[in-house]
Amino acid sequence: MKAAVIHGPGSVKYDTVEDPKINAQDDIILKVTSTAICGSDLHIYSGAMPTSPMVLGHEFMGIVEETGAAVTHLKRGDRVVVPFPIACGNCFFCNHDVPGNCEHSNPEHYGPEGGILTEKGGALFGYTDLYGGYDGGQAQYVRVPYANYGPRVVPENLTDEQVLFLTDIFPTGYTGVDWGEVKGGETVAIFGSGPVGIMAAKSAWLRGASQVIIVDTLQYRLDKARVSTGATTILWDDPKEVVEQIRALTKGRGADVCIDAVGFEPERSLTDKIKATINFEKGSIKVLEACMSAVRRSGIVSVLGVYPVNYDNFPLGQFFDKGIILKGGQAPAHKHIDKLLQYVIEGKVQLDDIITHRLPLSEISHAYDIFNKKEDGCVKVVLDPWK
Repeated sequence: MKAAVIHGPGSVKYDTVEDPKINAQDDIILKVTSTAICGSDLHIYSGAMPTSPMVLGHEFMGIVEETGAAVTHLKRGDRVVVPFPIACGNCFFCNHDVPGNCEHSNPEHYGPEGGILTEKGGALFGYTDLYGGYDGGQAQYVRVPYANYGPRVVPENLTDEQVLFLTDIFPTGYTGVDWGEVKGGETVAIFGSGPVGIMAAKSAWLRGASQVIIVDTLQYRLDKARVSTGATTILWDDPKEVVEQIRALTKGRGADVCIDAVGFEPERSLTDKIKATINFEKGSIKVLEACMSAVRRSGIVSVLGVYPVNYDNFPLGQFFDKGIILKGGQAPAHKHIDKLLQYVIEGKVQLDDIITHRLPLSEISHAYDIFNKKEDGCVKVVLDPWK
């Protein structure tokens, strides 16, 4: 089959690889009909998350091609979306609705410590050896483990593009709002107007927020977010000015909820990069710092962006003085996917309006290049594995 394979930093190629096979009785083989590039894929692409060559991609859907003997609720021909964490469905953490911490899916690197190179959480599709080493879905076929727990059958009257983002970015954006305990009337400030940030804004409106603010460094992404969500937008130039603008919109208090939808690889100055090198840190926590300044006292900061290492300059004093609640981690996609699918079915939310590029998988190198460089107005790329 054909697939997108990472060969090193900045090198994703359209390769011929072996077809996947059933390895366990609760596996399925999926013929992928649509797949997408996620912002977290760029951490692998940049080399910040090292891995050996593997098939990338954790946003995919398709048609069941083959089922293992123990698969009970799927059959050949079913059309499904697949949540991005690989989870068993029956361990302590899966039973507590946190499948990203599954005890069984990542046996080589799992542990309670949450270390940098060892003792990680559960597995993810196409996301480095540290997270299970499972080939992902930027391919014509993919093996899906624990198929009795993850895949969801989707209605035939909905297109792939209407439901594809139930795999990751919609549940992830929704999780940031859910962690923020939004019940109605809150101001939600979202840092990052990429796909996850836009989905967080859509989710905030679904949960009854009275004001949604989106911050980004690029005007074209803010313009896309404004059209897609109707949020108030702020262009990031100076972080202090951004915080002051958010306070001005909230009677001086700050936002009730701030969501970090950027993570450790924001746009950075040379000084920031030198500082990180001196401190032996990957990237920066400048966006998280801005969230903790922009949130009101006793407010909630939800961290959806990836942070793979420790940072010495974490603002612990501010965290304590303001009484901030801080939540983060892999989104529990399995917990929310059925409810979010129903929102789509009922027409309460549109997901496909964020797509800016539709490309064949054969153009995967170009797709990663423009998505990484934020060229050609690129916000979200959807790929056809059969072209």
